Amino acid sequence: MERSVIRLRHCQKEIFCFSLPEECPSCGEELKGSRLQEAPVSLPSPLTDGHKTSCCLLVAPGQDNLDRDFNGTSDLHTGISNTKGLVYNYTRGGVRRDEVGWERCVSVPLVRPDMFHLLAQWDQYLDRFSDGPMWDPAWHRFHEEDQNCFSFCVSFMNSVLSAEGRSRLSRDVFTEIFILPRMRRVSKFTALYQHIQRHRYYVVDIQGDAQGDAPVST
Repeated sequence: MERSVIRLRHCQKEIFCFSLPEECPSCGEELKGSRLQEAPVSLPSPLTDGHKTSCCLLVAPGQDNLDRDFNGTSDLHTGISNTKGLVYNYTRGGVRRDEVGWERCVSVPLVRPDMFHLLAQWDQYLDRFSDGPMWDPAWHRFHEEDQNCFSFCVSFMNSVLSAEGRSRLSRDVFTEIFILPRMRRVSKFTALYQHIQRHRYYVVDIQGDAQGDAPVST
């Protein structure tokens, strides 16, 4: 998804495309600034550079996906960034600390900017947790279902919550609250992007004064 998606409004339609067309794909009228209902806007991509984040849970396509795309069929890989964008992630060989490779991923912030005490402790928590025997291949083997990259992330977050005197989160609750909404947005954005690649435009009715049933509205 190298190109930006543009949204514009005309003839009671929302039109999604990569560049401003000369004519409205819905009614055929010539498009000029004065004839548009509002200025075209660029939709932000749901993917970010994980190495430019801090204290985030990151979701990226698995290593088996050679194109590194969220295609809905490949496995996903998860990791956690420290305050400098170094990504800790658990693999069959143990915990890795990646400086590159997470440039296009879904980012889930875990710490509010005003939580200064936790921000100051974050890297120390992450280093200490990653060095634990639970993630040492000599002690515990990687397992696709029970001992994997996501269990590493959830276990780390719960260790931080416990250290901060807060309630732990189950794997299912965290997935439902934090992961699934962002993955749905990625799925919608990817479908929109692919539709525009094939047909040049995606056109949908404007529903009253609301944003309509646009594929990406969150």
